[in-house]
Amino acid sequence: MSKDAYKAEKERINAAYKADDAQRCKSLSGNAKDICHAETSARLKISLAELDARNEGTPKAREHAMNVRADAIYAVDLEKCDDLAGQKKDVCRQEAKSMRDKVKADAKADQKSTSAQMAANEKIADARKDAGEAKRDADYRLAAERCDTFSGERKDQCVKDAKARFGK
Repeated sequence: MSKDAYKAEKERINAAYKADDAQRCKSLSGNAKDICHAETSARLKISLAELDARNEGTPKAREHAMNVRADAIYAVDLEKCDDLAGQKKDVCRQEAKSMRDKVKADAKADQKSTSAQMAANEKIADARKDAGEAKRDADYRLAAERCDTFSGERKDQCVKDAKARFGK
């Protein structure tokens, strides 16, 4: 993503947040207003984190975006718990925390899995490259050996053709 495109998208997200927050939350009051602000703020944080993850394109950036999502949803859930009292409020808060912790654990596992897969893919590519080089070397040695049956200019041409064919 180009710097200009990234900056334009970031400005669009911020403008959408301001309009959404002002429009949706202005007529509310009390905890409903707090929940509304938490929801619009969560959408902003999630959108910006996902934009950064798309821009960077790394497993670590995707993990960060998932963690931001978990924290943002957790904040909204905590605001919703404020409408409750006593044991129900405690249970609500614990459920919210539990959900956040599960999402974060999944994000970490996904990041480690993706990183391990990328490392494995690099090793596989290196092994295939090495195998291809070894095969070309073996084919070249065979072709050069076959050229030994000729002599003079014909042998020189055969060796030249073998070198050209096998990249030597």
